Amino acid sequence: MFAQQTIERNATDFGSDPIGKTTRILFIFDCSFSMYNPWINSESRMDVARRILSGFMDTIAGTPNIEIALRIYGHQTTYAQHDCFDSKLEVPFDRPKINSQRIKDKLSGLRPTGTTPIAYSLEKSADDFTPCTNCKNVIILITDGVEECDGDPCAVSMALRKRNVFLRPFIIGISNIDGFVDAFSCIGKFYNVNNPANFVTVLKNIMTEAVSQTTAQVNLNDIAKKPIETDVAMTFYDEKNGGIKYNFVHTLNHRGLPDTLILNPDNTYKLVVHTIPPVEKSEIKLQKGKHNTIVLDAPQGNLRFQTSGDFREEPIQAIIRKSADMKTLNVQTFGTSEKYLVGKYDVEILTLPRIKQSNVEITQSAEKIITIPGSGMVSVEKRSICYGSLYVEETGKFTWIYNLNPELRSEVFYLQPGNYRIEYREKDKTDIEKTIEKKFSVKSGQTQSIKLFQ
Repeated sequence: MFAQQTIERNATDFGSDPIGKTTRILFIFDCSFSMYNPWINSESRMDVARRILSGFMDTIAGTPNIEIALRIYGHQTTYAQHDCFDSKLEVPFDRPKINSQRIKDKLSGLRPTGTTPIAYSLEKSADDFTPCTNCKNVIILITDGVEECDGDPCAVSMALRKRNVFLRPFIIGISNIDGFVDAFSCIGKFYNVNNPANFVTVLKNIMTEAVSQTTAQVNLNDIAKKPIETDVAMTFYDEKNGGIKYNFVHTLNHRGLPDTLILNPDNTYKLVVHTIPPVEKSEIKLQKGKHNTIVLDAPQGNLRFQTSGDFREEPIQAIIRKSADMKTLNVQTFGTSEKYLVGKYDVEILTLPRIKQSNVEITQSAEKIITIPGSGMVSVEKRSICYGSLYVEETGKFTWIYNLNPELRSEVFYLQPGNYRIEYREKDKTDIEKTIEKKFSVKSGQTQSIKLFQ
């Protein structure tokens, strides 16, 4: 007979958080009129649920690092009144040693009388969880029916999740009402309890999931599928609402393995690893109470830019793009080394003139070095306002690289070695034939002055 069954699991079997985080569990208990309906051996759903939850209180009384509370709905008014605000926090959060008996006492006097305001009860539960910087918040909803107050439990659940009020409600259904699963699957993990013995098992499983740690490691594989890539930032997003959940800088522990993360198992995640370019993994679902491994391919090599010679000049930058793709991945400064995913890239170096290299190949754990000649410094002096342009001469043609600033009487350019010319006309010389040409050559590390007047 069920009345003789006991919950045999010891409180310590539920585990505790090794870093001292407090798990707060709010039981929301259905005391609506339908709980009078018989369930097993003519015993009402209320009597069975009350006895099982009361017995469960004894098993968790000594569990460390948890707090429990009780909210009840449908117990203050009659069903005929259809009071959709009949929901109250009857036992606020405290340690199980204190609250287990308080909850049992409150359950013992319950008589199911009212309606079923599930959405409202979930909404009000946000205030039940007082501010806490080191708490994990869980709801266990014990109900035999669906929403009766035109509320939207799914919408309320999503709103609470965005506020990070609790992980996700666990729901214990103790009814066979059509559509019950569809009504609650959007809120949280749904347990359909079809007999009292199953009720006991489900409560044990829920407590184990709620209290146990869920951990993960992120394996960033190299080209040989070894998880040795590291020292890169990564972001976990909520797959459903796009919110940022965690930011980490990946690391390897003292054994050379990816370090362990403690994650909320009730979210579905999108992981973005901020390599160049980034790598992503979507629809990440964690097994609760277990260690999870998240694997991404992120083989990388390094790219370094440098100049030959000791000539000091303005910092040079280079634009990095994937080969045959105009989207800018990075702007890298000369003298630095950056990691990139293994592959081919197009490089545009922002010198005068610009230098372009296509299909630069980055290989695993190697450093590709691009060296360009040091520039020469050219000072251009003007007597008056001038209009003109600077050109570089290459293989019988000259290419525009810069327009002179007519507002400046002096300009300084750092130019790559080569042959150049300036085509200009002074503002007061209105005759087009007054256009003047200045030719000059540039060598690395040298300085010279060009005067744009006779």
